[in-house]
Amino acid sequence: MNGSSLATGQRSLGDRSTDFPLFPPLTRGCPKTSTDEIAYPLEVVYDYARVDRSLFDQEPGTDIARWSPLLPPLEAPTLGEGGTPLVEFDGIYVKDESRNPTWSHKDRLNRVTVSAAVAAGAPGVVVASSGNHGASAAAYAARAGLPAIVLTSAGAPPAVQAFVRAYGGRVVSVPVEARWPLLREVVDRLGYHPVSNQTVTHTGHPFGPEGYKTIAYELFLQLGAVPAAVFAPTGYAELLYGVWKGFTELRLLGLADAAPRMFSCETAAGGPHARALATGAPAAIVDLGPSDAYGIAGTVGGHRGVLAVRESGGEGVLVTDEEMRRAQGELARQGMWQELSGAAGLAGYRRLRRDFDGPVVCIATSSGFKDLGVGAEGFPALDDPTLEDLL
Repeated sequence: MNGSSLATGQRSLGDRSTDFPLFPPLTRGCPKTSTDEIAYPLEVVYDYARVDRSLFDQEPGTDIARWSPLLPPLEAPTLGEGGTPLVEFDGIYVKDESRNPTWSHKDRLNRVTVSAAVAAGAPGVVVASSGNHGASAAAYAARAGLPAIVLTSAGAPPAVQAFVRAYGGRVVSVPVEARWPLLREVVDRLGYHPVSNQTVTHTGHPFGPEGYKTIAYELFLQLGAVPAAVFAPTGYAELLYGVWKGFTELRLLGLADAAPRMFSCETAAGGPHARALATGAPAAIVDLGPSDAYGIAGTVGGHRGVLAVRESGGEGVLVTDEEMRRAQGELARQGMWQELSGAAGLAGYRRLRRDFDGPVVCIATSSGFKDLGVGAEGFPALDDPTLEDLL
């Protein structure tokens, strides 16, 4: 532990001069700057003048509480999140987030959001998720002694639903369009703390992206420098924004003189952030075609990702399922089995085919165990096997 939180409040990303106290977390977007068409998220503000720069003399490691001064108060116990490896191959670096406790990047977010639920005295946690987010929220809620309700769709992989149930989470399959109204009812009537989006465009939990900042801190220490570019699988863009904010803080603290260009890597079946970036909108909602990359396949974008890409000079990149499968295979051949969505960062880099003046990092977000259909295929034993069969 490296000291207590230096968080001082929340501010709107729709107007950064609009601020609020740190608690309660405003989980339904900014009440002053949002409209019926666009909901603006909030971010946490810190007393940066009091941050001890020696915080960054430590080695990267598990338990994000090592970065406590630059995080909201961490009231929930750790499961050993963070400290994931950075693997170099073919001239690039892959930050393998599948090494987290529940095998995805979501553990960094849920350590922070479940901490907010504990601090608020909430009787439980509720999440709408068909994958990693639900499993991670259930795990951290269980560790904190809180019940979790996970609203999922019938199409969620059975293995992931079993994963959530193993942590004691109450998993309820409902029609996709019913998930968010039911989530809001659980919040309003039962007082459960929401760790999912509740607004027309994505705002989510204002504390959540703060956990993802720790990826930037680790990359800075692992590389000994700021990368030139970061490619991130992008669903709601909390990961993308959190990493971007972490690097901007390093620059603000005088520890770095630059920040990377951020590239949002979305499925070509949807791509709300790419749409917003192309049209100049603060956020967008799109139609969604078929895609097996269910972890990042969504219709609703948010302002966080748009802001990170625009302010960093990055781009929105759309990748097909075929491109993600090629990247998935490439990662597997390097010993990293990723969920299809988790390979979108590398797929985005391969699609762009651009040289950068400095290190390039592709974030790989989740274990291949989470993919659709995993475990369904049978592999019968060979009768009378011979050496030729093996060759």
